[in-house]
Amino acid sequence: MDMITMSRRETKRLNIIHQALDKRITQKTAAELVGLSSRQLRRMLKRVREEGDDGISHRSRGKVSNRRVPQKVKDKALKLYREKYSDFGPTFASEKLLDVHEIKLSDETLRLWLNKENIPYEKRKGRKHRQWRERKHHFGEMIQMDGSHHDWFEGRGPKCVLMGYIDDATGTVYGRFYDYEGTMPAMDSFKRYIKRYGMPQSVYLDKHTTYKSPAKQSIEDELEDIKPLSQFERSLAELTVTVIHANSPQAKGRIERQFRTLQDRLVKEMRLAGIKSVDQANEFLIIYLPKHNTKFKVKAVSEVDLHRPALSMRELNKIFCIREERTLQNDFTIAYNGKLYQIKDAVKTRKVTVEERMDGSMHITHKGLDLSYREITTRPAKENPKKPAVMQEKQGRYQSPNHPWKRLRRASEQLPAAS
Repeated sequence: MDMITMSRRETKRLNIIHQALDKRITQKTAAELVGLSSRQLRRMLKRVREEGDDGISHRSRGKVSNRRVPQKVKDKALKLYREKYSDFGPTFASEKLLDVHEIKLSDETLRLWLNKENIPYEKRKGRKHRQWRERKHHFGEMIQMDGSHHDWFEGRGPKCVLMGYIDDATGTVYGRFYDYEGTMPAMDSFKRYIKRYGMPQSVYLDKHTTYKSPAKQSIEDELEDIKPLSQFERSLAELTVTVIHANSPQAKGRIERQFRTLQDRLVKEMRLAGIKSVDQANEFLIIYLPKHNTKFKVKAVSEVDLHRPALSMRELNKIFCIREERTLQNDFTIAYNGKLYQIKDAVKTRKVTVEERMDGSMHITHKGLDLSYREITTRPAKENPKKPAVMQEKQGRYQSPNHPWKRLRRASEQLPAAS
């Protein structure tokens, strides 16, 4: 046997075999050194005497493995990869070959074939080292939430945002597509999450203006230790869900890594399914997410689910809304979004609350009770005011005849001329 083709283990065994043949060590000692029984060692000694150093090699060397994948299957798999899965990684591609085409391959086998055929494939990028944080111990103890802006339909449809959720303890994923990332999409997606799993104990968010108010505290707020809240923060406070703001994207790395996975796998799955719109994508998520969670979620340290029971839809609709205060004028009217509204109920208050619900309806309330109102579509025309008697020619502003400048000018005109 050529010494270059021998493994280190075979080289070590051969040296021990030669020492046993030369009777420098006993067969029992040689068997212990190579990890074989005495009977198997005697067989090996016999082969080395008859065949030389080649007798140390295994009898299966150079033969085709009985477990080898047939060439026909290999050709079909590589053809499918070139035609349909050229931008898939070996792991994801092997899964699709099994699920769709019933070709069972390990990801490493496919990777070796691609390397041997010089077929390029997507490789995982190196990661910057981050300090590991232990997962929470209970399902529902904390969820991470964020919006992912991406060309999810690869040009087949409009760009949109995936409002994504991931449970910190189990990695369970929830999500829904929207046209933009804002208050209403955040409220709607969170309400749907509550309907699906219940109310979590806390939510980990970034400092997007949807999730954290950019307003500064007034002096009164500082004295009373009141922090300005965004509409979404206010809704979660009413649900007694704790809001935690991350100082960097890396701090909420679990949801960020999940978005990278979805931007790879979900995008390709929707391409294969021909998804072109937000509505189609949301229908597809109903089927896709359970499969995704089955594959990737992990078991929590504790089996106790800390999600609290969801409130009724009526209560949730009242909590998840745009809520603002407006001053009630003496004629029982308020102004909101450039429109004028007449309050029909006689209430003794200077402030009323306007609630803009997610279904497009608007409610005006006082102490939790709905007030009846109507929109004033036509306002009475104002009479043209009389023009003042004296107008400045250049500036076009009224100037009273008794203005100090006028009195000074008249006084200077009455002084006698200097001699």
